[in-house]
Amino acid sequence: MSAVYAAGTSFKFNISKHLIKDIFFIQVRNVRKEKESRWLGYYKSKMFTPTYLARKENYRDTVLKPLEEFPSLEERLKEMNAPDPVLDKKIDIGFLKSNKKITITERLQWRKEMKNNEKEYVDENTIQKLDLAEVKKDWLESEGPAVLKNLADHYGIFTHLYQHGYFTPLVPLTVTYDYDDEHVSRVHNGNILFASDVSKVPNVSFKSKPDDLWTLVLTNLDGHLLDTNSEYLHWFVGNIKGNNLKSGEIICDYLQPFPMRGSGYHRLAFVLYKQDKRIDFSSMKKSIPCLNLEQRTFKTFDFYKEHQDNLTPAGLAFCQCTWDESLTDFFHNVLNMQEPIFEYIEKPLEYRRQVQFPHLQPFNKYLDRYRDPKEIKKEVLLKRLKTIEPFKEEPPMPKYPCLHKPDNYIFSWQKRDMFNERLRLGKYRDLRPHSVYPQEDNQYRYRTKA
Repeated sequence: MSAVYAAGTSFKFNISKHLIKDIFFIQVRNVRKEKESRWLGYYKSKMFTPTYLARKENYRDTVLKPLEEFPSLEERLKEMNAPDPVLDKKIDIGFLKSNKKITITERLQWRKEMKNNEKEYVDENTIQKLDLAEVKKDWLESEGPAVLKNLADHYGIFTHLYQHGYFTPLVPLTVTYDYDDEHVSRVHNGNILFASDVSKVPNVSFKSKPDDLWTLVLTNLDGHLLDTNSEYLHWFVGNIKGNNLKSGEIICDYLQPFPMRGSGYHRLAFVLYKQDKRIDFSSMKKSIPCLNLEQRTFKTFDFYKEHQDNLTPAGLAFCQCTWDESLTDFFHNVLNMQEPIFEYIEKPLEYRRQVQFPHLQPFNKYLDRYRDPKEIKKEVLLKRLKTIEPFKEEPPMPKYPCLHKPDNYIFSWQKRDMFNERLRLGKYRDLRPHSVYPQEDNQYRYRTKA
């Protein structure tokens, strides 16, 4: 067999082998596809194919709202806590203010008085004296009740006492506590008084006809130890004839307010009620003296609900009371109980272990950090006692404490000059001892050269 024939037969064999192999694999693939179509064709036709909608034009304006239109957290809370127009409607439980119409003659008379006043106060060089009592009386009759009502509403007095009820205090109520023989502490509209200022029975005065009957109640709105929705009754005088408190019936004797230490300011409310007739308060009468706090638990809302047919609130005076040192003896000696103290006890700070050479730490503060706190307090107390004389009043803190320098005070330039002298720098170079070898100033790099 020649070599040419052998090469031709081998070439034909290779070509036919590759053709057969390709044909076989093509048929196998077709068979697999037919099997898949047989098994999955039915289910593929039933499967849901998602459809994508085309995006609208101006997608931000038509679909998405701009960020400015989304309500803030404050607006959402305001919407959630919005009062119900029916259930949360405010009810006036007091006397109606008389809307007296001003006639033309009264208006003309008022204009005539104003012109006369202008003539009196034309001279600017003379000091005019005004009757402040008359000005205050005029204010109380005109704008005073509305202002006091708004202030009480601001402090939440009506909400705590009567929930949805309120009233306009048309009867001016004057309440004062004796501070000493000459001065008094007056209860204004929300002013702050200390517990020692309200320890005695107050002086209460108001205008009344001789035959009118009144009831005066003093409660602490924030002082109850067990129930935040209840009050402590500090004073209750009923069936007061005219404006004479001594003629009234003491239902509950006076007990000074006792705001606990750390509990903040307590609201004390004096409420004056007008009685339509004499009321029997025998079921509410307490023993004298009444030192049981449980018996003094009181709710103004329940009290008024029971007697609303015969009582109408007419006067109001309130203040804020805070703790002072006198209440410690009051709790121990009068109420015979341990003084409640509301304080936040901070955890002691944890410091690293003390090292001999602290890096970049203030010298005095670093040492005080690891000293005994009692030792530091003792040191400060001894320094204070040196400035106090036993038979003289303790001097007050100066108004400008940093204005006058102390005796041993050194200015900053004096300190720098002192350091330069010690280090023999600048003008103090000649203080250096004589040496054959010259010395450079930059050997103390932490000091600047003069």
